[in-house]
Amino acid sequence: MSPLNTLRQSGAALRHSGKVLRHPSAALGGAVSKLGHKVLPRSHHKEQQQAPQGRGMMLYVEDLTVSFDGFKALNNLTFYLCAGELRCFIGPNGAGKTTMMDVLTGKTRPDSGSAYFCSDPVHESADNMFNLLEMDEVDVVQAGIGRKFQKPSVIESLTVAQNLELAQEHNKGVFHALTAKLHPHEREFMEEILERIRLSSKRNVLAGILSHGQKQWLEIGMLLMQRPRLIMLDEPVAGMTPEEIEMTIDLLHDLEGKHTIMVIEHDMAFIRAISSLVTVLNAGSVLCEGTIDEVSSDPQVITAYLGSA
Repeated sequence: MSPLNTLRQSGAALRHSGKVLRHPSAALGGAVSKLGHKVLPRSHHKEQQQAPQGRGMMLYVEDLTVSFDGFKALNNLTFYLCAGELRCFIGPNGAGKTTMMDVLTGKTRPDSGSAYFCSDPVHESADNMFNLLEMDEVDVVQAGIGRKFQKPSVIESLTVAQNLELAQEHNKGVFHALTAKLHPHEREFMEEILERIRLSSKRNVLAGILSHGQKQWLEIGMLLMQRPRLIMLDEPVAGMTPEEIEMTIDLLHDLEGKHTIMVIEHDMAFIRAISSLVTVLNAGSVLCEGTIDEVSSDPQVITAYLGSA
């Protein structure tokens, strides 16, 4: 069995058993070394053994700790994420949800811990294993992780289509993105994204006159144009109408399986509709993990979060 699969199976087994894998190097028998942002296995077998349910592990987060002026925003945070999974993260204000995403996307440096991202768990190799804690925000995007903040950041003076084109050519500058002619396959991909985000009929409409929900979908589309493997969404339905929420539920179900998705959200009805597994954070650590019914009935969750919601 390859070292990376050893880590995957160890992480999956311990996550489902409720235990914590403290040291990845121990699980690998010291078989992992770092080179730049990549993680190189010292021994690698050709044989592949699938993770549970035929999915490899995409994200390994272990013992992340972040302190701000003595306050621990993250406190030995540990969890694992399978490829193709849609996971919701909930918790009271100050639980560490946003800080978690800040660390994983290179915006904030932790005091300690580890975070590894495998961009292609099915075809594991040194080329697709990344140490996120050694990467900046640009590196993280290029590795295959996209993040959408709570407030939409579309360019309102550009059309829907122009925003998508700009996102696809994000590393080539605004002038190039707006003047270059898309290749046929790029145009076809953009049409697919427009259809997926329910904005085909709005392609030539200025982003500034879209509804709040449509702006959120456009920004998700802008992420999709960069072909991320892992998508992070921070309160994607905040401020939406009930109809927009329903359409967002459909959109995320469309993306599930094709992408791995992490969602921070407070709307419990929305969470129930989209996610089979929920991770509850409190005081910077994982308080509970399970189905929405399991976490909703957990006494610790009720006391720390739901009872005061």
